[in-house]
Amino acid sequence: MTSLQPSNPEPISSNKGFYRKLPKGIWALGFVSMFMDISSELVHSLLPILMATTLGASVVTIGIVEGFAEAAAAITKVFSGVISDYFQKRKFLAVVGYGLAAITKPIFPLATSIGWVFGARFVDRIGKGIRGAPRDALVAEIAPAQLRGAAYGLRQALDSVGAFVGPLLAVAFMIWLANDIKAVLWVAVLPAFIAVFLLIIVVREPESLNHAAAHRNLLTFNNAKRLRLRYWLVVGLGAVFTLARFSEAFLILRAQDVGLAIGYVPVIMIVMNVAYSIFAYPAGAAADRFSASTLLLCGLGILVTADIVLAIATSPGIALLGSAFWGLHMAFTQGLLSKLVADTAPADLRGTAFGIFNLISGGALLLASVIAGSLWSMFGASATFIAGASFAALAAMGLLLYRSNVRTTGHRVDT
Repeated sequence: MTSLQPSNPEPISSNKGFYRKLPKGIWALGFVSMFMDISSELVHSLLPILMATTLGASVVTIGIVEGFAEAAAAITKVFSGVISDYFQKRKFLAVVGYGLAAITKPIFPLATSIGWVFGARFVDRIGKGIRGAPRDALVAEIAPAQLRGAAYGLRQALDSVGAFVGPLLAVAFMIWLANDIKAVLWVAVLPAFIAVFLLIIVVREPESLNHAAAHRNLLTFNNAKRLRLRYWLVVGLGAVFTLARFSEAFLILRAQDVGLAIGYVPVIMIVMNVAYSIFAYPAGAAADRFSASTLLLCGLGILVTADIVLAIATSPGIALLGSAFWGLHMAFTQGLLSKLVADTAPADLRGTAFGIFNLISGGALLLASVIAGSLWSMFGASATFIAGASFAALAAMGLLLYRSNVRTTGHRVDT
């Protein structure tokens, strides 16, 4: 059987003071992610409530809007990844993607129908799709190979700082503006444009990429064959994780469902992202030193716990506890999966590899969100989270069987 890890990983030197060793470009990309997430998460923490109350959308409709928006992002990531590999212009595509996301932010407070929200959400996620693969490939090319896990962990940590500051601002402005959701959504415009400005001014394309300029690759059959089984195992794992982890819009709806006042509903995203931001960097650094499969199993176990807590929640406090577990599972898995993609793909196909990974994961998220919305409508909120726990438990069992199989045949799962 095949290891999830690269067959010849670079030796890791002392990992003390990771953050001091990382290039400033990694920090800059982290702050770009942070400001865009302040903007995006402020919007996303209020958008399900806007759709359900002001615009009168059903839970199924919200699931479809979220699912199709994320699927659009995933499909776009494939093309952006291939294009970034071909032209080797990661930064340009990242600027286009972040720019598209920024210009959609004023549309949300102007929306008068679900169609407006769907259109803005769709374009916003197209922007995410354009920037995602080249940005992740850029992290791999800027960071030293032995600190790649730490680099992805730092970017995720700063990203998640923005992801709890955004909902925190949403709560503050909802109180200040007397629960006027549309007025609060205007606050999201400024940090989005700050993110684009930082990316343009501070981040630099590496002068020398890890592959020769002459080797420009498109996604052909021959190139696809260069993506080895190790890589496809990571893609499969990412899809299963995503199937078990549907849109976070359902966390927001669950908070309202158990009685959290509308002005304080974004608190559930704050709690989730506090847990995420605290543990994302340590988990990413741990991925450079410890077993990938062990960390993934920990993440799956935490996700099962989160889903069960959310399924049985009868008060806002229990729902917030479930949200904290949800954020903890994200910290253990998201940076690690990005590291595994970077480690198991050829350097000149990293953009393509991230694109395919995100395409498959996006398709799984669409399916998961539609299933979640349907279960909620037919059987109630608890059924949605029990289904998520079941998918996560099945994934954990599959990973345990895989490890057992590999050990029986005498091959290592991890290095």
